[in-house]
Amino acid sequence: MRGDQLARQWRLIQRLARSRSGIGLDELAEDLECVRRTVYRDLDALMLAGFPVVSERRDGRVLYRFLETFRLGGDVPFTPDEILALAFGEDLLRTLEGTVFHDSIRSVLGKIRAGLSPELAQYLARLGQAFRVLPGPHKSYARFRDVIQRLNDAVLSNRTVRMRYRTGATGAVSQRELDPYRVWYRGGALYVVGLDHRSGEVRTFAVDRIRALEATPRRFSVRPDFDFEAWTASSFGVIAEPATRVRVRFAPAVATWVEERTWHPSQRLERAPDGSLELTMEVGGTAELRSWVLSFGPDAEVLEPPGLRAEVRRALAGALARYD
Repeated sequence: MRGDQLARQWRLIQRLARSRSGIGLDELAEDLECVRRTVYRDLDALMLAGFPVVSERRDGRVLYRFLETFRLGGDVPFTPDEILALAFGEDLLRTLEGTVFHDSIRSVLGKIRAGLSPELAQYLARLGQAFRVLPGPHKSYARFRDVIQRLNDAVLSNRTVRMRYRTGATGAVSQRELDPYRVWYRGGALYVVGLDHRSGEVRTFAVDRIRALEATPRRFSVRPDFDFEAWTASSFGVIAEPATRVRVRFAPAVATWVEERTWHPSQRLERAPDGSLELTMEVGGTAELRSWVLSFGPDAEVLEPPGLRAEVRRALAGALARYD
């Protein structure tokens, strides 16, 4: 396959770049897990692409290497793997297109590409077409660029903000003041976590529901007992609630798919003789758990807690009633 060929050639480039004295064909074939004929073809492809591959006979062996004057990364102080990771990062940030995050990473990548050797720049372009990271469902943040910038500034300067915020459940718009602790990206959406002056509690607000935002002259100190990692650890999604034991049984049809993913750090998985899968977690966030379980339709059954089981049952009954 085309992707396999490019991946193998990428490994060959790195192997040649690391070898000062040269490396033999048999060793290359072993490293790349292919036959000698394939290595020959890949070496020819690199030379046609402009890479200065040279060969020399020494002690009865033909050794391959790059010219000593050739620098694989050009004038850029990054390894080829780091450059490739940044290119993938550009794809990952596509969900934030139009925001300062996306624009900044594109600017960084542009500066890096400008300093690459022509051969590596061309090859990375080919790799970029062969390996893609495509975003799933996500919100559009292009029109929230100014809000995000102000939030970033407020987080860094520990400055209280005043905002008009639309509540998701009722759609009501209210004026509130917030000490923003963190801007948080989770599940295709941006949130700000901070101390809400109205409730006196640390809460999570969706950035796209902020209708207006301005910084105040007042500065704040993060509560000494606030630990972001601990605060989010018990949540299944973005809603912070006390953790409780959750058990869900999945039918054999989806068991492998569920088993291949990490849903929460606390999860434990157990296969049953009939092929079904039981997942146990210590998490909070009933509304998000309910939506997640319902997304599996008849292939998921909540075993506990009883309250979540009852909520899923009511939701399924309501859905069925719509089709009567």
